[in-house]
Amino acid sequence: MHNTLPTKDYELQLAGKVDRLKTMMAPYAAPEPEIFSSPKSHYRMRAEFRLWHDNDDLFHIMFDKETKERIYIDQFPVASQLINRMMTELLPLIKQSELLRHKLFQVDYLSTLSNKLIVSLLYHKKLGEEWELEAKELKATLIAKGFDVQVIGRASKTKIMLDNDYVDEVLPINGKEMIYRQVENSFTQPNAHVNIKMLEWAISATQNSTGDLLELYCGNGNFSLALAQNFNRVLATEIAKPSVSAAQYNIEANNIDNVQIIRMSAEDFTQAMRGAREFRRLEGINLSDYQCNTIFVDPPRSGLDDKTVQLVQEYDNILYISCNPETLCDNLTTLNETHKIEKLALFDQFPYTHHMESGVLLTRR
Repeated sequence: MHNTLPTKDYELQLAGKVDRLKTMMAPYAAPEPEIFSSPKSHYRMRAEFRLWHDNDDLFHIMFDKETKERIYIDQFPVASQLINRMMTELLPLIKQSELLRHKLFQVDYLSTLSNKLIVSLLYHKKLGEEWELEAKELKATLIAKGFDVQVIGRASKTKIMLDNDYVDEVLPINGKEMIYRQVENSFTQPNAHVNIKMLEWAISATQNSTGDLLELYCGNGNFSLALAQNFNRVLATEIAKPSVSAAQYNIEANNIDNVQIIRMSAEDFTQAMRGAREFRRLEGINLSDYQCNTIFVDPPRSGLDDKTVQLVQEYDNILYISCNPETLCDNLTTLNETHKIEKLALFDQFPYTHHMESGVLLTRR
């Protein structure tokens, strides 16, 4: 079936989110939010599907959250045009190979605005040299069809990448192209068009900043690199090793010389900043050399833990991107004691769902 979207109702659903955000932010005397919309369709750059085997046939499927019934998907307008093109071409090719189709239970897609794509094939069986040879033929056929694609096989404790496990995205930020390496099975912003708007808003919100920037949860450097132009130096932390490696590559690829990435959790970094513990990963880095007047946080849905909130309060300016307004409000209850909201934004990363991405800039009272 063709999964359809209620595109004619897009503005109405966005208005509902705006009203909800205003209501949630009212106790904190927040200003009117800036609103950043999404494309009405083909906005999601990654998608995951279970596969259903029916005799010799093979289908992308999803499950209804309430009834648990299978939904057969041949086109998916939530996902990028590139993913939809690949969905059409991939399964007919896999069906021709018993080795590739046997015990294949899921396909993950990661696409970019730069027209690059990763296809990850997930199996309930061991993968070996024979599978790799068949997968190389599959990749060659897809390339001949015009795809710039990486193919990866995954099974229990196994990952086979034919060439690379990453793609390089190119985003136009305020008229300048920025390169972002995106690694398979690592976090990337799902809505690239809205991500561009988030980056440009963050740059604008901090354009008159002084001193250095501290960032927690930096991922592949998505915000760190874009914001580096507004600060003397950027010190950023990230715990996931693939994301740290990607961030280091992105720093070099974009010719940025004022960003330092540390592989540490936000919790450990908080202890290091307070002098509670020493960490070998900080050898050669003197934290006291940094004059961080601004801190940037983009935490997971759980928000900031209590100790990190206390750390964040020590900075004059706080830029906070949140994928969960409920935990943002929990954190604001404390942050509002010492800071006030100067700017508020809503980014519609996830159209037609209740999920909201929001941003706040707080300054010390």
